[in-house]
Amino acid sequence: MKRRLAKCKSAKCDSAKCESAKCKSALRGLYLLPLLLWVALAASNTLCAQVRVACVGNSITYGYGTACPATDSYPAQLQVLLGEQYEVGNFGLSGATLLRRGHRPYVETEQFKQALAFKGDIVVIHLGVNDTDPRDWPNYRDDFIPDYMALIDSFRVARPDCRICIALLSPLGVHHHRFESGTRDWQGEIQEAIRQVAHNTGVELIDFHTLLYAYPHLMEDSIHPVKEGLGMIAAYVKSVLTGDFGGLRLPEAYSSHMVLPHGRPLTIRGTANAAAEVQATVWGPDAKAQGTTSRPAPRGKKGKSANSAKRAKVLVGQYMAVASHLGEWEVELQPLAAGGPYTLELTDGEQRIVLDDVLAGEVWLCSGQSNMAFMLSQDRQAGEVVPQADHPLIRLLDLKPRWETQAVEWEPSALDSLNHLDYFRHSGWQHCTPATARHFSAVGYYFGRMLADSLQIPVGLVCQAVGGAGTEAFIDRRTLEYQFPALLRNWRRNDFIQDWVRERASLNVAKATSRLQRHPYEPCYLFESGDRILGRLPINGVIWYQGESNAHNWDTHTRLFQLLLSSWRTYWNDPQLPSYYVQLSSLERPSWPWFRDSQRRLLSVTRHTGMAVTHDVGDRTDVHPTDKQPVGERLARWALHSTYGRPCVPSGPLFRSMQVADDKAVVLFDYAEGLKGSGGQPVRGFEVAGADGLWHPAQVKIEGDRVVVWSAEVGHPVKVRYAWQPYTDANLVNAADLPASTFVSE
Repeated sequence: MKRRLAKCKSAKCDSAKCESAKCKSALRGLYLLPLLLWVALAASNTLCAQVRVACVGNSITYGYGTACPATDSYPAQLQVLLGEQYEVGNFGLSGATLLRRGHRPYVETEQFKQALAFKGDIVVIHLGVNDTDPRDWPNYRDDFIPDYMALIDSFRVARPDCRICIALLSPLGVHHHRFESGTRDWQGEIQEAIRQVAHNTGVELIDFHTLLYAYPHLMEDSIHPVKEGLGMIAAYVKSVLTGDFGGLRLPEAYSSHMVLPHGRPLTIRGTANAAAEVQATVWGPDAKAQGTTSRPAPRGKKGKSANSAKRAKVLVGQYMAVASHLGEWEVELQPLAAGGPYTLELTDGEQRIVLDDVLAGEVWLCSGQSNMAFMLSQDRQAGEVVPQADHPLIRLLDLKPRWETQAVEWEPSALDSLNHLDYFRHSGWQHCTPATARHFSAVGYYFGRMLADSLQIPVGLVCQAVGGAGTEAFIDRRTLEYQFPALLRNWRRNDFIQDWVRERASLNVAKATSRLQRHPYEPCYLFESGDRILGRLPINGVIWYQGESNAHNWDTHTRLFQLLLSSWRTYWNDPQLPSYYVQLSSLERPSWPWFRDSQRRLLSVTRHTGMAVTHDVGDRTDVHPTDKQPVGERLARWALHSTYGRPCVPSGPLFRSMQVADDKAVVLFDYAEGLKGSGGQPVRGFEVAGADGLWHPAQVKIEGDRVVVWSAEVGHPVKVRYAWQPYTDANLVNAADLPASTFVSE
């Protein structure tokens, strides 16, 4: 006999009337089980050689909600994957709780008795989802750990040498009716309790949660995975049981010609088969043979380092790691000296990965929407700049969307790829040459060029930018689930998200058959699809040009931007990760002065940030101004000043405070040395208001590092504002010719 199958109790499958041939066959096998067992035992000894796998759990193990649980459940799919050498038993029961005093204790069910009698060589347990019920967790949470340990002991008594795996719970979605009133927080507590049980008992901890967390479309009712999701569980459990995780692998973002941060320990993560010994070896240039290690050797044809095969190398470091039972491994490389080139070689004894021509320097993520994606070939100075874009110290990793979010309906094949987070394409790390730079972010290029010229060490630039995307698409799911869950619900009908964004997404996915079809504009999507490639690639900081798709609601954006910073800093485990952003430029859109000022005020509530002011290089009618060099270089000024401690002015004048004296307003600024009007013109753009709240153009006088403003129409100024038109010709700059930010005094 090949498998033990549960009786099909799906609402979609009446066992007595089911027309599914597979279901009928499965049920016949269940009814004839005693006879078949006797025949098998009498005919041969084959059954004794089989490995028995008992799958214990609730409705998710049973396969509730599928067309036919007897064939669609994860244990049934696992049986097919494992083959005849295994016998898989499905002992799942809908509604079962782990808690003995819960509303439906698993240990009091017939399925539990059958699971014990099965005497599995391996027991896979997935219980706890139903314990989030208000009848259970608030009252009996203290029982969970001892009850789970007692359950494990029961299986060890039935089969003392059995291997036991307990699973972290599969995800619960935000559309669950009790998500905020209990399930979200209680499930988090249960996950920690399961970890404690694994620690106490020495059983294997496996993870159904991470496996499905980035695929909410596979849980249409926010609890039960559809057949495809159950297939993912089955494939994962097979890997756990066999130790086969596909061999030695690194995240896609790791390739030859890449840049790694210098001067600090580096954690490199990957996967391999369970218990595989992974050896990582770092080779560096021979300083004696090369004469220096501060710069890479000149390139030959096709961007390759000249004489790379002949270059002498020395051993820099060698590291060992053993892959866990889940196939995960990591090594911590000792700090690399800036320069290179280095070679990183990885082997598990059977496979070998070699990353050649690797440099050590500064790595920056360039992210945002279309103004960050705006290519160097589209820049105002492209004709002059592109032919000169040959920089041995700069390397580029460009994540381009497979489908641009144009006003079209995407084909079903594209929608399927989106659901599997396969949205970005890339060709690995490349040398910065005219051929590669022309397609790269113009803002990113100008930023990296200034950094490389100033620091004289390698610079790696990673671009992940998508036209029209909102801030919410770049934030991780857990952050939004706990800090802004309302944003995740029915997002294409959600007023927190800009109308245009929702309308464009709905058009793109018009051919979708699922209401949970994924889209790049969906909250969390760009984080999740980007993570699939980046895999926590070490970086030094982020530059960000985005906001156009959130400018309808600056209050929401203020909240989202802080969550974005938190998301980045948690992901890269760096609470001080530098993050420099672009203030929106000038454009005839009424809400933009308010939005620009909200971006300015973010500086006072966020740490390790800086803002590049760009209203002076805007375009009245085009949301994509073509002069990107000032934008990239103003971001670089912030990095050079605040991250690298270089003596440069990072910003134009930033409003500090306002005082009133003699019926005139005196405005003080940071970065105020050399205040003047640009181009030698009189200062424009100031307005004042009195107690009536009516604004009037102001006369302006510069007195050292302060600006005095007044109006004959305002007897006693109460407020001052500057550059408060959507498209403004305001022209206050400092000695570095950097423009002052839009502001309104508080």
